[in-house]
Amino acid sequence: MPCFNEALRLNTQAFNQAASEDRNLFFFFVDDGSSDNTLELIRGLHDKNSTQINYIALPKNSGKAEAVRRGFHAAFNSDFSNIGYWDADLATPLISIRTFCDILDSSDVSMVIGSRVKLLGRQIERRALRHYLGRFFATAASFILRLPVYDTQCGAKIFKNSADLKRVFRDPFQVSWIFDVELFSRFLIIERQMNDHAGSKWVEYPLEGWRDVKHSKIGWGSYLMSGIDLLKLTALLYLPVLKDRYAASLLRIPP
Repeated sequence: MPCFNEALRLNTQAFNQAASEDRNLFFFFVDDGSSDNTLELIRGLHDKNSTQINYIALPKNSGKAEAVRRGFHAAFNSDFSNIGYWDADLATPLISIRTFCDILDSSDVSMVIGSRVKLLGRQIERRALRHYLGRFFATAASFILRLPVYDTQCGAKIFKNSADLKRVFRDPFQVSWIFDVELFSRFLIIERQMNDHAGSKWVEYPLEGWRDVKHSKIGWGSYLMSGIDLLKLTALLYLPVLKDRYAASLLRIPP
């Protein structure tokens, strides 16, 4: 759970209740150098249930990508079957975690990602402007990845714990605002090295519920930075010299 100045949006009661109802569910918060009382709230959660709720505090704001990566490194120290990241504002309800894990545990699927698709029977509450800008971005990302993914940016993703997962999160991401897209890219590069069916064990799950939460940090500047990141990632994946160097860094055998 990456957190940066989430004091107004952190539903501590929801986390306490979810942990008490499922003893196989563990939360790991990463405070990304918050300047409000987010860390104090996280410590309160930990004090109430230190077995299932833990945290680390980064000394300065490093961005969501690095906060997520540091959280995964901490989670790798435990023997969890599945590890994922979830937006701390609970735009995606915590109940969906069980659905994602059931899919992972009952099949050879290696990754389940949430998808905000407005369908009959689904409660997806998203502002129209964010929806259409998101669709434009997701289409561009899908084209770059050469993968029919509908929603790259939903902050609800869970993975089977594996050697490939550790390799994907080993090094800092090259982009920050769209690190989800780079994450997919890293998996594809690694899986293509092993076989010709990269991405075949990924599932995009249409969420039953999702809502825009007040005090969102997404603004016009975020979309601009995301566009710049998309260009940078395109260069890393397709310019010959950069492409070979980037792939080699992912495929190298760790010391």
